[in-house]
Amino acid sequence: MNLTVREALLAFRRAPLLSALSVTTIAFSLFVLSLFGLVAVNLQNALRRVAERVEIVAYVLPGTPAETITLALKDIEAFPEVAAATFVSEDEALTRAKTELVEFRDVLRELEHNPLPASIEVKLKPAFRDAEHVNPVADRLRGFGFVDDVRFGRDWVEKLDRLRQLAAAVGIVVGAAFAGVAIIIIGTTIRMAVLQRSREIAIMRLVGATDGFVRRPFLLQGAMKGLLGGLVAVGLSYGAYALIDRVLIQVSFFTHEQSLVIVGFGTLIGLMGSLLSVGRHLRRV
Repeated sequence: MNLTVREALLAFRRAPLLSALSVTTIAFSLFVLSLFGLVAVNLQNALRRVAERVEIVAYVLPGTPAETITLALKDIEAFPEVAAATFVSEDEALTRAKTELVEFRDVLRELEHNPLPASIEVKLKPAFRDAEHVNPVADRLRGFGFVDDVRFGRDWVEKLDRLRQLAAAVGIVVGAAFAGVAIIIIGTTIRMAVLQRSREIAIMRLVGATDGFVRRPFLLQGAMKGLLGGLVAVGLSYGAYALIDRVLIQVSFFTHEQSLVIVGFGTLIGLMGSLLSVGRHLRRV
């Protein structure tokens, strides 16, 4: 193991310019991928904030007893999809309308009687804020005899679902494309290192060295280059994030776990690139 590590580190000393070029190329490849990841993270955060506004409003028939409402709230909060259920009386609805609908404030003040119905506002748990779960909950609410109507913005929820699916599909396709490019780049740089030592490898094979013995230093070298490239990419991404956050708009950066995933992904594709390149060369020796 020590010999493998020493050989991998010697490769950096033997060809420092090539090694630096490899790490830089990997870093910029992962940096582009990280920038796309930042866009995806902030898009998901925006969709999450929009999804938090998904709620179902059940309008209550006038004259419904308070006891009936209290029992219904307990039943509704017992639904597995429901996070909270809140009763809004007619007076509370009018007060809220006066506060939120400023342009209609004068009209609302001149009303002789309150036209707004009481309602039950149902907020859903994060995992259930999509059309697949909202529709069944709305149907169950319609089953209560005192419910006059149920609204939740069906079209809006369905559009939100389609936007989520589109963002996920684009993320997978673009991420896979950038990952493929990064693997090709890493494989090319490792192949250059392998060709540089082709005579040494041939001699090692002649004296009985196994493919595993020859391959290990190159695999470790590729993993180290991917690791360094991943670290540099995260650093560059943080610089881009800080600049955008200060100059343009407020955005979010990767969590510690997401940053570790980028570094780990760099290490993995470095290992894969080396494995493909070295394996192909050893078959020809």
